[in-house]
Parts: sequence; C-alpha cells; structure tokens
Amino acid sequence: MQELLVSVITPCYNSEKTIEKTLSSIENQTYSNIEYIIIDGGSSDRTLSLIEQHRDRLPKNLRIISERDKGIYDAMNKGIHMANGSLIGIVNSDDWYEHDTIEQAVTHYQGNSYEVLYGMQRNYLGDKEKAILFFHHDFLSEQMITHPTCFVTKGAYQALGLFDLSYRSAADYDLMLRFWRSQKVVFTPILRVLSNFRLGGMSSSQKGVRENAAIRCRYRYISKKRYYFVVAKSYLYEWLHKRTVHTG
Repeated sequence: MQELLVSVITPCYNSEKTIEKTLSSIENQTYSNIEYIIIDGGSSDRTLSLIEQHRDRLPKNLRIISERDKGIYDAMNKGIHMANGSLIGIVNSDDWYEHDTIEQAVTHYQGNSYEVLYGMQRNYLGDKEKAILFFHHDFLSEQMITHPTCFVTKGAYQALGLFDLSYRSAADYDLMLRFWRSQKVVFTPILRVLSNFRLGGMSSSQKGVRENAAIRCRYRYISKKRYYFVVAKSYLYEWLHKRTVHTG
C-alpha cells in the first residue's frame, strides 16, 4: 500500500541563525513520503543560501518560494494552498521536529477527512530546556493546544478555512477554535513530544496575550469586563518590564 503523503511547511524570514536545525530535523525523519514546502518572506541574510546547501539532503519533493508576504500566517496560508499531502504540518524556522514526529502523526491518524493530530511540545529558553507542555483539546475554550505539534488534514482547511490575517500572533488559536466549535473535526492527541519550540517569539509576547483574550471574548468564553481586565494587566506588565529593562 502506498504511504500517505505528508506536507510540511516552514515559513521563514532572515532565519540564518536557526533554520539549519529545522532543516536537519526534516532530513532525519524516520518517515520518507514528505512534501516539504519552504515559504520565505524575501530574506536578505543567508537563509536562502543555507537552504540551498541542504537541498540534496532534504526530501526530493521540495518546493521553495521566496517573496514578500503579509506575515507568518500569510506564509502559512500560501503553503497550505500549495500542499498536496493528506496531512499538513507546520514547523517554523526557529523550531524543530523530533526524528519520528511525522511517523507518529501518520501512525495515529484515524483517516478522518477533518482531523487535527497534536502532541507534546518541548520549550527552550535559549539552549536550556524549560518545560514540556500538553493541553487537551477538551479545554480549547480556555487554552490553545500546542500548535507547532499539529498536523491537520487538507480537507479540514478546505472546508473550514485558513488563518485569519487580522491576527498577528493568535490566528492559530482562532483557527483551532473554529475547527473545534464546528463539531466536524476529530482531534487526536498523541502523548509524545513532537515539536521543540524556542520561546521569545510574537506568540509568547503580551501582544499574544491580548489577542488570545480578544478571541475568547469574541466567542463569549470570557466577558467583556474580564477581557478589559486582561488587556489592562497585559499593558501594565509590558510597561513594568520595559521600565525594569531601562533602569536595571
């Protein structure tokens, strides 16, 4: 029987310091039938030359696009439109998969047209492991599952939509809530570490906190009063942090 084709998308922009670890994690997968799509935002550093150096080791089914975009979620949407795989994973250019991540996704896939598979995420602060996270999808109204570990069927994207570009850092949460609330998507947890995530990006900033709160308020999981409290607290935290940095 022919192996399931899995598409993996890497959005990148000026990622010369981190992308080689991402590329190596794709090269060393235990599963072979991979379509690898790199969506570069028009990098001006060595990102593209590093990708070229890895070309012979990357999956033969490799596609590279380099052009200006409207941000990371626009790049993800472009990749999803291009993807031919039954399952689609997204690994950012400062993160990396475990060696058997794609094999685990394929093994646990239940064959539903609308399905999201997700697992455990190892977080790094610098080069030091800080935590291993797992949030169950039953509590999506309270907490986003670990998006870097997700593999989503092409059918789910086609039927229920892509990332909303009006969000800068929480479009993944909005998308997963749409999937979850539709009651059409099967969520399949995998109790293994699938992705390694570097802390410090937009999604872990106070901007992300405020957008998450806006999404929860929009779907009426929190009141407007609670939303305003979270936003005010977030701005205060941000101001105090900047003040500490400047005076420290």
